Amino acid sequence: MNGTEFRGVITDWGGVLTTPILTTVQAWIQADGIDWESYRTVMRAWITDAYGPDGNPNPVHALERGECSDAEFEQQLAAQLLRVDGGSVLAEGLLQRMFAASVQVPAMYELIRAVRAAGLRTALLSNSWGGTEYPRADFPHLFDAVVISGECGMRKPEEEIYRHAAKLLGLPAEQCIFIDDIEANIAAAQACGMTGVLHVEASQTAAEVKDLLGWQHDAIITGTRRPAPD
Repeated sequence: MNGTEFRGVITDWGGVLTTPILTTVQAWIQADGIDWESYRTVMRAWITDAYGPDGNPNPVHALERGECSDAEFEQQLAAQLLRVDGGSVLAEGLLQRMFAASVQVPAMYELIRAVRAAGLRTALLSNSWGGTEYPRADFPHLFDAVVISGECGMRKPEEEIYRHAAKLLGLPAEQCIFIDDIEANIAAAQACGMTGVLHVEASQTAAEVKDLLGWQHDAIITGTRRPAPD
């Protein structure tokens, strides 16, 4: 423990509460017959700009901030890709197909439920790639607040979105643990005062969060919800 009294846990969605993004994307690449090198070439440049300190705006920024529609992004990405047979990539429904293999991770669901049952407040903080693909029926049972980038016009790793999520929980950033699978997003959260946990796999993340909270790793957490701060 670092001596901080944590009162909130904020988590990313894709790649944290779901199977790894790379695994999901590779399933789509194979299913759609996409040329892997064409995908790597375009996404390496776009993601480097999207999450690097000196990156230029590109379609990823626009999609995640809600400045372009899913259909517009699909057209832009499909135009940059090739199929292994040399044919063109179907743009319509591309984002849905890209994340079709995504599966929720039960152990991470259990961690968030345990945190909430112990009286801490919880939030989702997600950069959206297709806002209709979230299992929103699950959210009331997991989160006190939901922040999806395309719906609020901000995106990670922008400072404002972290402060927005903490404010919705009624907490200072310093009392929040933030979980994400992208190092740039963790660094930005830490710069705002949050304590970051870089997610690699569920058991490691659960152990780190429990250490920060001072829990025994095998403890069964039950309890009454803490009322929202004034």
